[in-house]
Amino acid sequence: MLKKELRKKYKELRQGLTPEAIEGKSLAIANRLLQLGVWDKTYYHLFLSIEEQKEIDTEFILQILAGKDKEIVVSKSDFNTLEMTHYLLTDNTKFKKNEYNIPEPVDGLEVPVTKIDVVFVPLLAFDVKGNRVGYGKGFYDKFLSQCKPDTIKIGLSFFETEDKIDEISENDIQLDFCVTPNKLYFF
Repeated sequence: MLKKELRKKYKELRQGLTPEAIEGKSLAIANRLLQLGVWDKTYYHLFLSIEEQKEIDTEFILQILAGKDKEIVVSKSDFNTLEMTHYLLTDNTKFKKNEYNIPEPVDGLEVPVTKIDVVFVPLLAFDVKGNRVGYGKGFYDKFLSQCKPDTIKIGLSFFETEDKIDEISENDIQLDFCVTPNKLYFF
């Protein structure tokens, strides 16, 4: 299926989810994440949910990371350069929603991409090879291409895998894992 078709399909599927379903599925994903052997790392990059897009509520994952005393990294997006700047999440971090309703840190201690060990990746759809479809701006592909080769990339999805995503480009970065409420996928 083409990326454009997948974006439309999965945005519509998300819109059909109730707040209760989002909460239940998000909690199931967080609990399933505990089964992965990735908890011996230090720096974990986490996206903050866009409620209006009915994204996975990453608050549960945030609580797991805080409970394990991990360094949590959050980002700010520059829509002119399509680059992200990464900041250490602290008790003093203040957030503001940007024009796309993405909660972003106002400022803080910048974290170099080379320090990040694990990235939780937002997506709309993924396939059996670990290819993903996001919103189409390329922020995460650019960011992931700058990470260390051994940085672990974990997709988070409410829905199960597609057989194949057509039109994969050389700039698309594959996932190492994807976690759904029902299953762990290893690529």
